[in-house]
Amino acid sequence: MVISKPMPEAQDPTARLSPRSPAPPEAWQPARRLAEHIIKPIERFLHIQAASGIVLLVAAVAALVWANSPWGHLYERLWQAPVSIGVGSFTFTHSIRFLINDGLMVVFFFVVGLEIRREIHEGELSEPRRAALPVAAALGGMVMPAVIYLLLNPERPARDGWAVPMATDIAFAVGVLALLGRRVPASIRVLLLAVAIIDDIGAIVVIALFYSTGVVWAGLALAGGGVALVVVLQRIGVRLPLAYVPPGAIIWAGMLWGGIHPTIAGVVLGLLTPVRPWFGAHGFLSAAQAAIERVRGQVDRGHDARELIAPLADLGEARREALSPVVRIEAALHAWVAFGVMPLFALANAGVNVRDVNLGGPDSTSLLLGIVAGLVIGKPVGILLASVAAIRLGIATLPAGVTWTGVTLVGCVAGIGFTMAIFVAGLAFPDAGHLGVATLGVLAASAVAAVVGLVVGRLLLRPTRVD
Repeated sequence: MVISKPMPEAQDPTARLSPRSPAPPEAWQPARRLAEHIIKPIERFLHIQAASGIVLLVAAVAALVWANSPWGHLYERLWQAPVSIGVGSFTFTHSIRFLINDGLMVVFFFVVGLEIRREIHEGELSEPRRAALPVAAALGGMVMPAVIYLLLNPERPARDGWAVPMATDIAFAVGVLALLGRRVPASIRVLLLAVAIIDDIGAIVVIALFYSTGVVWAGLALAGGGVALVVVLQRIGVRLPLAYVPPGAIIWAGMLWGGIHPTIAGVVLGLLTPVRPWFGAHGFLSAAQAAIERVRGQVDRGHDARELIAPLADLGEARREALSPVVRIEAALHAWVAFGVMPLFALANAGVNVRDVNLGGPDSTSLLLGIVAGLVIGKPVGILLASVAAIRLGIATLPAGVTWTGVTLVGCVAGIGFTMAIFVAGLAFPDAGHLGVATLGVLAASAVAAVVGLVVGRLLLRPTRVD
């Protein structure tokens, strides 16, 4: 917590006022100091770039330990427990796992949509020349794992999991690069993020086209009505994010009814979010200065606290609209997704009881090998070959600061599938037997890819000097 020091009387006309207390008037100082000692280490941890990956890992390990403990029977019982929401004669009943996978994960996909929207507007995907290499690398990193998987699993039902090894987990991948410290220049991190975002786009398209049930046009019409309502609110000039929750819920319900996986609603809403700020930095300074002058005038006259409501509201609006909705909402939701939604998803889906996994089944071994080989071998090989081809054909160039060693490292850590791969596995395999094998394969492959990425980074990259 940072508390600014009061300015001298000559510089600040409000300095004659009583100084601000270091704590709210109702706070008890010993309790506040104790809370600060507890919270500050947590805040420092959460600001570590690899922290979200660490929390994900802890959640996955906790799920595995729980599922294989003497209390393992309670694991499935908890996540399959029904939850009912009813109004009058209408009752909506689904399991806790459904509410997480098809409900809370909408927020995860919404943030993904925001990232895609921002990157297309002002990031690595905003110019065709800059986007060429990550697009080629991501396509290679999606096609090669799928090909390897299909070669090992040509028959159904194992064949249905061909998209499982296509996905990359951004949190874990960035976390591994963060553990390598100064060995990894910023340009390699940017390339990884761009590749992972395009990878997410590919995963979203695959989910929408191949892992959705039969289309119900009435449901899609309802979703279209939600989209139209979003557009109308934007044309009216509504900028409060909460106003878009009801149309977002309509899009979600329409997708669910229409046979499209409802998490796609989050992506649609993210892509519709405005990317331009209303006030901007200069507008914020002007509006904030005017609001502060009004507050100062009220203070000098001996104010009624209620008279501060209007100027403070103007100041709040200026602060809110200094940034675009895409940037503001993504920043607000990032921590909730990274440290809440994703770990909860991992806890609810990574708990595989290894005693129930039958690796002696007719296609279990090939399914496991297909996922592991697809992520650990297919990802780096596909990314590297596609990058070489794009540069040889003159479509793309290596970004400044990125070497072929860096591209190889990006390919290795891109093999960490985890969140998205487990999510796709849940869509591909409705039966517990194949799903357990697939989840185990994703966990094993992600662990191997993380270790390979760390070893490659340690051996092939040298720490950069800090001047």
